[in-house]
Formats: sequence, structure tokens, C-alpha cells
Amino acid sequence: MSLLQRLEVRQGQALVMTPQLLQAIKLLQLSHLDLAAYVDAELERNPLLERVESEVPAEAPDAGQGEAAADDFDAPEPDPWLAADLNPSRTEIEGDIDTRLDNVFPDETPTRVREAEGGDSLSLTPAPYGSTGGSFDAEPPDFEATLTAETSLRDHLAAQLDLATRDPAERLIGGFLIDAVDEAGYLRETVESVAERLGAAPAAVERVLALVQTFDPSGVAARDLAECLSLQLREQDRFDPAMQALVSRLDLVAKRDFAALRRLCGVDDEDLVDMLGEIRRLDPKPGRAFGSSAVEVLVPDVFVRAAPDGSWLVELNGEALPRVLVNQSYYARVSRNARAEGDKAFLSEALQNANWLTRSLEQRARTILKVATEIVRQQDGFFAHGVAHLRPLNLKTVAEAIGMHESTVSRVTSNKAIGTSRGTLEMKYFFTAAIPGAAGAAAHSSEAVRHRIKQLVDGEAEDVLSDDALVQKLRGEGIDIARRTVAKYRESLRIPSSIERRRERFAHGGAGHAAMALR
Repeated sequence: MSLLQRLEVRQGQALVMTPQLLQAIKLLQLSHLDLAAYVDAELERNPLLERVESEVPAEAPDAGQGEAAADDFDAPEPDPWLAADLNPSRTEIEGDIDTRLDNVFPDETPTRVREAEGGDSLSLTPAPYGSTGGSFDAEPPDFEATLTAETSLRDHLAAQLDLATRDPAERLIGGFLIDAVDEAGYLRETVESVAERLGAAPAAVERVLALVQTFDPSGVAARDLAECLSLQLREQDRFDPAMQALVSRLDLVAKRDFAALRRLCGVDDEDLVDMLGEIRRLDPKPGRAFGSSAVEVLVPDVFVRAAPDGSWLVELNGEALPRVLVNQSYYARVSRNARAEGDKAFLSEALQNANWLTRSLEQRARTILKVATEIVRQQDGFFAHGVAHLRPLNLKTVAEAIGMHESTVSRVTSNKAIGTSRGTLEMKYFFTAAIPGAAGAAAHSSEAVRHRIKQLVDGEAEDVLSDDALVQKLRGEGIDIARRTVAKYRESLRIPSSIERRRERFAHGGAGHAAMALR
């Protein structure tokens, strides 16, 4: 086979993803928190972008759309945010310092010293020890540096270890064990593995582990739930033989087999109720009080409210949509003074990126509103009557109705929420699988069927409904569902089986009610 060099012309089709298109796709799937962080980064990077504050009226003209007015290019007055003097005089600096320091520390105003006679430069003498004065040579501390940091579980345990022992070997082993404790407060490595990695005797590791397990919070560094509860009960001096037997068989507690627990612990119904109540008051995750991440409130991207005529009004949440404009007048002034090719190229690229960002944000808002409007139209029964009237819905149905691709609808509904009179729900909540109807009836939403199962179980009187009985009742209501599907939905709702519910209901002495509280 010979190797030849030749020129060929081929014609083909390919999808070219420009940086601007990639940016638009990226913005479409971001949550409002990620979008705000992205816009903040762009505002710092691009001098032509300007944030629109909340007090700006909505009818204000968009400076980033269309051509700038002619008087903007030759406006004699600068923009308010550019009006600050970049070369303040010495008198202005002194006045500014006096204003800020006198208001906060009236008795500790630093002394001004002229560096050179007749000069304009200004410096401050070092503040006395213990004062809060500063100087121009060092920047003031960052405000965030003055905030109190949240203590992590590791730091909390390490501080106790420093006070508990001075032995270097025990501190080394203890530090390794503390590093192996997860956020819930459990030790996720075995004593043997720790001893092997440190080259220490297993007995020494066990001794240090027993020391760490005495630290606050109670129950920390346990290897399983039973040990965690045992440590807390020992500290409360409640780990008697009966309680020890109860903690050793938590599987029976989970099964609500109270008859077996009474025989195992050798107690009557009243004592068993008290023992279960004590276990319920313990903390199964002692480490969650330290360094836990802040709970993020689900902020709706779209609001849905009823109109006077019975229809639904869908509107965007302005608080979740960052607004930015392109400062064309600033670009005009700066570009007139740009001489170097690098400066001109930077300004041209900054203007192009700023225009693309504003257009991408506007397109993102329109797309979200369009998809949300179609979801509300499809799920009109839910907004009017509740979960029981949810309809089966998939991405393809919405995409075909609004003339978009399924992938676009998927990106829009990711990390987005809708605020309704029934609460704030994720957009993905309205997309549910279809459960076929019996005898050719219309299909039912899986979420609506799950809601109906919960209603049937909550409405049990004397007879406890088994999964087969639930299937028969649902089929009587026109829902063709299999028994395994009912069991799956019941477990997803954290509803015990019929045997456990019956055992709990007919348990003597009310022990079943105490066990119910453990869930």
C-alpha cells in the first residue's frame, strides 16, 4: 500500500458551539444562587457592565439594547458612579478620616504628621498599643476577617484532645481518629486499620478511642448506632442491664416487636414505654450540631397566582433575576482615549461579552417564563384542587407544546422552583410518570397515586390495609397498579408494612405509640 499526499474537498455538516452559545446554555441551567455568583464575577471582570439596583423603576430604558443616544457620547456630566475624584486633595483625605474615625472611636483619633514641609502627602503615626488606629502603609482588615467562624466538629474535638492528654503518641493517634470522624459524629475506620496505618498496637488505639468517646458531644466517635446510644446512656447513668438488652436489639425496635422486647428486657409494658421514650430523646447524629451547612431556602423563580377571571397569572420573580446593563456612555468616553491596539481589542471584547450577557439573561428569563406557563397550563387541576389532580407529564409533551427541544426544557426545569398557593415546589415535581387506568380509563400521575395511598393508610380504622387490599381499593377507583408498585410507593412514603402497623396498633400498654415517635 503506497502513501500519497493529495488534496481533497469534502462537504459536511457540524454543530459549532460558539462561546456565546455555550454561555447561554450554561446560564439556562443555573440556579438563582449560581446565576448571582456568575453575574457578580462578570461585573468584577468587565468594566462595561453595570448592576441595576432594585430602586431603579422597571420602565427605565435599557442602556444595553440598541444604539446609545447621541447626547450620551458628548454628555458633559459624568455618571454618578464615575463622579468620585480619583486624586483627592490632602484636605479631603483628612476630612474623610476625621469623619469615619471620630464617629466610631472618638477618643482614639490618630495624630496627623506631615511627612515633608509643604508637601501634600499624609501619613498617620502608629497607634498606641491597644488602640484601633491605622495607617496608609497597611490596608484595613477585611470585614469578613472580623466575623466569627463556625466551629467545626474536628476543631471542637481537637481542642478537647489537647486538654485531655500530653502524651505525643496519644495525641497522634487521637488526631488520626478525629480526622476519621464524619460529619454525623461516627468513626468510619476500624481500630485495626488505624493501628496498621500508624504502626501502633491495637490496644493503644482502643485506649485512645475510649478517651475520644468521652468528649463532647456525647456519643461522638461511635462505630455504629448502638454504640452511639450506649455512650449517651452511660453518661446519663442509665445503661442498666435492661437498657443494654434493648440497645443490643435495635432491629426489634425497628420491627416494633414489643412482645419480644418485653421478654428480652424482662420489663413490663410501662417500663418498656419509658425505655423507648429515653432512646427517642437521644441524638443519633451527635456531630450534626457542628459545622453543619446552612439550610438553603427554596426561592421560587416563578410565581403563580389566581386571576379574578379564574385563570392563572404566571410572573417571574424579580428578586431571583439579576439585572445588568451595558454602560455605553462609559465605553464611548474610554474608547475615544484608547490608543494602543491592545486597549482597543480589550474594550471591543468587553463590549461584545457584555452585550451577550445581557441578551443571554433576557433570553433565559423568557424561556423560564414560557416553560413555566406551559407547566401551569398542563397541571391546571393541581393548582385548583391539589395533589390528587396531578396529571402525568413528561419533558416531551412540554417541549412539543412550546416548540423547543427536550434538552432545553430539561435545563430550564433543573434547579428552578415555582411559588404557588400550595407552597414552593421544584419544577421537576410536576413531571411524573403515568400509571395506567383500569378498563381503559385515563392514566394517573404517580405522585397522585402515592398521595392516595397515604390517604388510605391514614384513614385506616380498625382493619389494617395490606398491600393487596390497597391494590384492590385503587383498582376500584380506576387505577391499574401492581402490588410491587404499591409496596415501592409505600416504602418511599416511609409507611410501615401492614404487619408492623397492626403490631403497633394492638401493642399493650401503648408501647406502639412510643415507638411511632421514634420514626
